[in-house]
Amino acid sequence: MTGWLADTRTSYDTVASSYAGIVRDAVTTQPYLRAALALFAARADGPVVDVGCGPGHFTAHLVSLGVDASGVDLSPSMIELARAAYAGVGFEVGSMTDLPRPDASVAGVLAFWSLIHVPDDAVPGVLGHFHRVLRPGGRLVIGYHVGDSATLKTQGYGGHPMKVHVHRRRPERVGALVRDAGFEIEAEWLLDPDDDVPQAILFARRPPLR
Repeated sequence: MTGWLADTRTSYDTVASSYAGIVRDAVTTQPYLRAALALFAARADGPVVDVGCGPGHFTAHLVSLGVDASGVDLSPSMIELARAAYAGVGFEVGSMTDLPRPDASVAGVLAFWSLIHVPDDAVPGVLGHFHRVLRPGGRLVIGYHVGDSATLKTQGYGGHPMKVHVHRRRPERVGALVRDAGFEIEAEWLLDPDDDVPQAILFARRPPLR
């Protein structure tokens, strides 16, 4: 593993414990994230995978809603924390560039702020894997930072060193990439539009068989 993937894994291995402490309460403190997860859960009619699951808080919340959810993350340290915190939930180390799921095997893919470190030229391949593993009619939910820039993050989450590029993308750009990957967009939410860095959540699906 070389390049941006290796840098991302090393960075999140380094900050794993601090990051987990910061995001642990995200579901309870952020109602729009909670609503998005509830909507995703209500429409999941089979297993789902949380891609870039980090310390597993979103995966575990989906399980609490009755969803057959599992998590995949590039960082072994994140997966170790997830397994320790949420016994009985399935977590494994893996990359979204080669997603470890069979074709058409899941009913949903959650990618909450896990595409933000993926360079532009690699995003179509990642979305292609999401499309591949989803059943026809399966749902995709993506959370991301809104903007027009890519910045190098060298420190974060408790002051630990990192080396990751953070990509901010406009909704029209994300929408175009998702459509080009073969998805139909169902809804788009813009969160905190007056913040310096707004957030967005996109809901899409792999078209059902006609």
